[in-house]
Amino acid sequence: MRLSVDNTDAVCHNAPQAEGQAAVRKLQYLTIGWMCVELSVGMVAGIQAHSVSLTAFGADSAIELLSAVVVLRRVRIGPSAEKAAARTNAVLLYALALYILCTSGVSFWRARFHAQPSAAGIVLLVTAAIIMPVLGSIKKRKAIETRNASLRADAAQSNLCAYMSWIALAGLAINTVFQLPWADSVAALCLLPIVFHEANEARKGEVCHC
Repeated sequence: MRLSVDNTDAVCHNAPQAEGQAAVRKLQYLTIGWMCVELSVGMVAGIQAHSVSLTAFGADSAIELLSAVVVLRRVRIGPSAEKAAARTNAVLLYALALYILCTSGVSFWRARFHAQPSAAGIVLLVTAAIIMPVLGSIKKRKAIETRNASLRADAAQSNLCAYMSWIALAGLAINTVFQLPWADSVAALCLLPIVFHEANEARKGEVCHC
C-alpha cells in the first residue's frame, strides 16, 4: 500500500512539471514561427528599400530564432549545448554589429544606397513592437513557474527585440514622412548598444543574451 501512495505522489508531482514544459514548448514554437516572419519580411523588405535598420532587425531575428531553438532543445534534452550555442550567437552578433557599421557608412556617403520608404517594413516593426513585449511577459511568468533560467533569458531577449523594433521604426517613419534617408542609418547605429550588450552577454556563455 505504501508503494501505491508513493507512486501516486510521484505522478501528482510530475503532472504540473509536464504541463509547464508543454506550455514552454508552445511558447517557443510560437516564437520560432514569428521569428521566421520577422526574418523573411525584414530581410526582403530591407534589401528592397536599402534599409540598414530593417535588414539589421531581420538579421537579429535570425539570431533570436537560434536562441528559441536552444530553449526548445533544453526542454527536450537538457542544458548540455547551451553555452556552445550562446558563444555561436556572440560571434553572429559581433558580425551583425560590423555589418551595421559598414553599411551605415556606405549609406551615408553613397546616394545610390540611400534608404527608401518601406510600408511592409513599417507594418512588420509595428506588429513586432506589439507582439514581443506580450510574448516576453508570458515567457517570464512561465520561466518563474517552471524555474527555467534559459526561458527567463529568452523573455529578456523578446523585450530587447521590442526595443529594437521601436528604434528601427523611428528611422523608417522619419524617412517616410520627411524624406530623410540618413534617419535610417542613424536608427541602425542606435541599435548598436543593444547588439553589443547581447553579444557581450552571449560571449560570457549566457543563453539567449539575457
